[in-house]
Amino acid sequence: MFTLAEVASLSDIQPTYRILKPWWDVFMDYLAVVMLMVAIFAGTMQLTKDQVVCLPVLQSTVNSKIQPDTAGKADFTTVETTTGQEEASMRTVPFESAPTLAPDILLSRATSSQYPPTESDQELKKEQKDSSGRKTNLDFQQYVFINQMCYHLALPWYSKYFPYLVLIHTIILIVSSNFWFKYPKTCSKIEHFVSILGKCFESPWTTKALSETACEDSENKQRLTGAQSLPKYVSTSSDEGSPSASTPMITKSGFKFSADKPMIEIPSVTILDKKDGEQAKALFEKVRKFRAHVEDSDLIYKLYVGQTVIKTVKFIFILCYTANFVNTISFEHICNPKVEHLIGYTQFECTHNMAYMLKKLLISYISLICVYGFICLYTLFWLFRIPLKEYSFEKVREESSFSDIPDVKNDFAFLLHMVDQYDQLYSKRFGVFLSEVSENKLRGISLNHEWTYEKLRQHVSRNAQDKQELHLFMLSGVPDAVFDLTDLDVLKLELIPEAKITAKISQMTNLQELHLYHCPAKVEQTAFSFLRDHLRCLHVKFTDVAEIPAWVYLLKTLRELYLIGNLNSENNKMIGLESLRELRHLKILHVKSNLTKIPPNITDVAPHLTKLVIHNDGTKLVVLNSLKKMTNVAELELQNCELERIPHAIFSLSNLQELDLKSNSIRTIEEIISFQHLKRLTCLKLWHNKIVSIPSSITHIKNLESLYLSNNKLETLPAAVFSLQKLRCLDVSYNSIAVIPVEIGLLQNLQHFHITGNKVDNLPKQLFKCVKLRTLSLGQNCITSIPDKVSQLLQLTYLELKGNCLDRLPATLGQCQLLRKSGLIVEDHLFDTLPSEVKEVLNQDTGIPFANGI
Repeated sequence: MFTLAEVASLSDIQPTYRILKPWWDVFMDYLAVVMLMVAIFAGTMQLTKDQVVCLPVLQSTVNSKIQPDTAGKADFTTVETTTGQEEASMRTVPFESAPTLAPDILLSRATSSQYPPTESDQELKKEQKDSSGRKTNLDFQQYVFINQMCYHLALPWYSKYFPYLVLIHTIILIVSSNFWFKYPKTCSKIEHFVSILGKCFESPWTTKALSETACEDSENKQRLTGAQSLPKYVSTSSDEGSPSASTPMITKSGFKFSADKPMIEIPSVTILDKKDGEQAKALFEKVRKFRAHVEDSDLIYKLYVGQTVIKTVKFIFILCYTANFVNTISFEHICNPKVEHLIGYTQFECTHNMAYMLKKLLISYISLICVYGFICLYTLFWLFRIPLKEYSFEKVREESSFSDIPDVKNDFAFLLHMVDQYDQLYSKRFGVFLSEVSENKLRGISLNHEWTYEKLRQHVSRNAQDKQELHLFMLSGVPDAVFDLTDLDVLKLELIPEAKITAKISQMTNLQELHLYHCPAKVEQTAFSFLRDHLRCLHVKFTDVAEIPAWVYLLKTLRELYLIGNLNSENNKMIGLESLRELRHLKILHVKSNLTKIPPNITDVAPHLTKLVIHNDGTKLVVLNSLKKMTNVAELELQNCELERIPHAIFSLSNLQELDLKSNSIRTIEEIISFQHLKRLTCLKLWHNKIVSIPSSITHIKNLESLYLSNNKLETLPAAVFSLQKLRCLDVSYNSIAVIPVEIGLLQNLQHFHITGNKVDNLPKQLFKCVKLRTLSLGQNCITSIPDKVSQLLQLTYLELKGNCLDRLPATLGQCQLLRKSGLIVEDHLFDTLPSEVKEVLNQDTGIPFANGI
């Protein structure tokens, strides 16, 4: 036997799911419990009380064909009567006066009729004969047999199995109602949703966000109406001391509460502790992932519709077949067991003692099923009346400052519709965690708690230009305390996707350089006005061109702009370079990308551009015609652009002073003769190419002061190079040069000579006639000795000799007055060959005695 509690537990679900149970589901659950009670009560009664009592129908009533055994002998009906607990007595009644039916009740326990009558039975029959009446020739065991036979043959099947059918139908209805909570593909989503929803509802951040909105709305009303007091249910103390209360980037739209329906009580303290802040940030991430996961399908919606349809069909089926059996439940029944050869009678009239009770229970069950079915029909009407696979937060957006709360769809929308049937406050609080504005507010509060002024001051350093620099990396935003560092010169923001520059930046009067690395920063109008008038240098690094803030192109006083990112030919139109015309004071433009042509719109800044740098990633730069318009460019760098020759467009740049064609594929430089038209060209960098020879026409570049030809394939240095009398720097490192021509002595202005990584084995004495030499790099060659005339290089400060075949150093090195040990790059054992007095001279700048050549 099942207890009522055990059976009722079948309809129970986890208490946490109650928020997904609308009123009709709850009502149907209660109806199912009542139907379970009906089934259990009927079953209990049937197991303990249900029985049938039968008596034979005699000849005078039904013209029986039974003949008396003898002419003078009459049949008698055996009657058993019981009164309370008195002993049963048997009597015989004459046939003429015998009643048609026996007494109501027969004893249900008796011995089998196949045993011969005992002496007590004989005495019982004798007593019957002494009484008036007629015998039926049936003993007690035969009555028991007939009762059992007629219970199965005469009673309708529905009377016997009604409790079990009700139990089965009710269990099916309960399973149908709760199947969507148990189905493997939906239960995990529902559990996750209920868990997140509960945490969102109870999160301190939800209360804080809504309370701040209420306060903002009250402040707006006060400004508009001039009211002197606020409604009693709105507290302004929540914004006091709140780091995010003064954030002007967030659009403030009033969050309205009516006086008769105060939704939220504003706490007096709204500053979150670190633990609450971390929990709220984790909730934002969970909501974001859950939304992405659930919005992809509508399985939960379909399953709920399916189980509702099943319950409706089940209701119709039960109602149709059950109504037909109401009239079949009767107290009296005629039974024809066909056991005449055993009993002697063919027909019996029986009574069913539970008929009345079962009929009442059946009518009650039909009433419950009807109510259950009407609720199912209402559920179907609700399911198809409105689009439940779409959910709009329009009302929440209107009532709050979080106007960016997105609408949701599919299963996510359906679950929120179900929650609204329980309590709409749940979805309202849940919407706070769908808002990016709300998330940014939370990040700002947590960020300002973590990054205080003292902590930021510890991260300030001095860069190579001796400027105070602060580098912030991978933060959720820009801490407010940053803008209190008024003496900061350089600010670097890297991987801060939600960076906001507020009006407080106007305090940073020394700020002139800003770096935005993968940081599409937003600025307020006041902040933009300050940057437009004070910012001089801007570095922007991006992956997609959309990351470049639009306000960058409106900085009228900007002088240096560095763009690093993907700007291939397909995206050139997207960069918005046409807006560069607003950068009227731009002098330096640095583009590190993968261009196939120079965007024509760069010519908009050509009149005032003095330096153009293009660093490609190996993509071949084909179209360079737009360079001709940049007549004022003084420095041009085209690095890693896969150039095979010097572009002809360069020869039109009459004001060009420095040309850098590093890391290309240039093999020949015969066009170098055209540089004679560039009268101002003083620096030519052709390093890291594939140049095999230097043409003699290089002599026409009369004003050349610096020539960089390192990392090429040169084998000789032509005498024409040494006719450049103004040459101060010559770099031919890492080639295959074996001989330094004696003509090098003609370069009286030479200050820096680099020939590291070649095949030189001898140094000409004419080299030391270049008395202005300050830097002499001779490392990684085959030099066997250093002439004593090295002492003539009185201005020498750097001498590299490491990686040669030297066995000693000349003692005359001590006469190089400016040379010190830090500027002498040589093996330790060679340094030890110098006289001690020379070593002391070279170690003067160290301030410590020399030991072990270090």
